[in-house]
Amino acid sequence: MDYSAFLMEVERGAVPLVCLLHGPEPFLLNDALAQVTRACCPDPSLVSLNRECFDARDTTPETIVRSALTLPFLTPTRLVTVKESQALNAKESHPLSQYAKAPNPSTRLLFLASEALPATHWLLEVIRPAAVVPVRPPTVRELPGWLRRRAEANGVSLSEEAAQLLVQWVGEDLAALVGELEKASLWAGATSDQIGVEEVKAVVGEQRLRSVFELTRALERRALGPALAVLEALLDSGEEPLGLLGMLAREVRLTWLAKEWTKKGKSAEEIARFLRRPPPAVEALLARAESCSEASLRHQLSRCWEVERQLKAGGLPRSELTILLADLCVAG
Repeated sequence: MDYSAFLMEVERGAVPLVCLLHGPEPFLLNDALAQVTRACCPDPSLVSLNRECFDARDTTPETIVRSALTLPFLTPTRLVTVKESQALNAKESHPLSQYAKAPNPSTRLLFLASEALPATHWLLEVIRPAAVVPVRPPTVRELPGWLRRRAEANGVSLSEEAAQLLVQWVGEDLAALVGELEKASLWAGATSDQIGVEEVKAVVGEQRLRSVFELTRALERRALGPALAVLEALLDSGEEPLGLLGMLAREVRLTWLAKEWTKKGKSAEEIARFLRRPPPAVEALLARAESCSEASLRHQLSRCWEVERQLKAGGLPRSELTILLADLCVAG
């Protein structure tokens, strides 16, 4: 079952007795958990009595099973959630495997794994395939449509141009995008359910936009000095390091795309329309694409992934991003 189909089933109240969601996007996992919680415990005052959350890294299968066998209180359904389920040890899996064969009909046992599980993981063997949900974050091209569908689900109409602008200015961080979408909805006011370009411009800070624009342009020109100055200013203003990394990685991917489209005979005008960027900006992007070999672009993207791992492992954001930016500006 895919993620969208799972949420539709949850909305109908059809939550599997035992199910697994696995993937690297925490926002989507938390979003699914919130929706499953509402389906199982419609009364918010009873959630604390009928939902128990565990972290697989510091609990045992026996504890999870005992909780799942507990009867709900003042509501038909109890919800038991196990986060970081990828950490569950196969050698100690017997209690959960036995439970999955005959689950408590008044409990919904939800496993959440913050990474895509390999096909050999024991959870995939004991949970029905129809109840296993891979959680794949939307691609850059899918993000505007994803934002528009989310806005529509909340009773708001988000124009295509506004959605494209949000992605261009905010980046690929889903939590940040949804936060800006909610701000734009509030800005539109209670009398309007339409969000257009003006509402987006009103809620995303002009200074931040100007700085992000300057950083991407400096990167395209390989102007290391200006790029480092803007990076320092953004970090000093409290910009999220992972958000900045996502923006830098996006520029590398766009450079690679521009190179591929050029090889396929696409004109600068066609690429500008596809990227929804002004022609001068696309010309700078194409110049950088032309000067970079495919091997260099692969290395640059690999460096972005390496820095992401370092940041998530506790690396120093300022140092990691400074070195990465220097690598991207001098790469050829």
